[in-house]
Amino acid sequence: MKIGLFFGSFNPIHMGHLIIGNTMAYNTDLDEVWYIVSPQNPFKKNKSLLHEFDRLEMVEKAIADNFKLKASDIEFSMPKPSYTIDTLTVLSEKFSQHEFVLIMGEDNLVQFRNWKNYEKILEYYQLYVYPRPNTDPHEFENHTSVKFEEAPLLDISATYIRNAIKNGKSIRYMVKEEVEKFIELKGFYL
Repeated sequence: MKIGLFFGSFNPIHMGHLIIGNTMAYNTDLDEVWYIVSPQNPFKKNKSLLHEFDRLEMVEKAIADNFKLKASDIEFSMPKPSYTIDTLTVLSEKFSQHEFVLIMGEDNLVQFRNWKNYEKILEYYQLYVYPRPNTDPHEFENHTSVKFEEAPLLDISATYIRNAIKNGKSIRYMVKEEVEKFIELKGFYL
């Protein structure tokens, strides 16, 4: 099977993440999309980052009705911060029957050179890149391992959602109803 890996802190997972995952799963040659919940992003220091098991549970609730989307806790047992190349290596060894593709936003491609062993990622894996607002052209645009996929241009931010919750505002339609109920029940982001 050809699996698309969608990395993120998913703090919380929102409709933008779900639309991208679904678009990649159904409108490309991918068989499934796995949401890789990152315990800690090496580029982000976030005081409002929920515990990884809470974020994993939100992802599971959000994708429960879609058999082509899966949640993964593979990075939970890896050294922190987790680096994409290390996770790709572990997944490729553990699931050698699958071909893995990295799903990323165009904004991440712009600073891809800063990633640990980015050359190895480009050498051994394909990148499926979805459009992001206000992104300039970049050096990897014509790389043979980089494939641009059509997807809705979305600008929903987890930061906006967390701030809305903190300020008592509605997040309806920005997250799945199951996720909104879970956030309310647990009193997250207040």
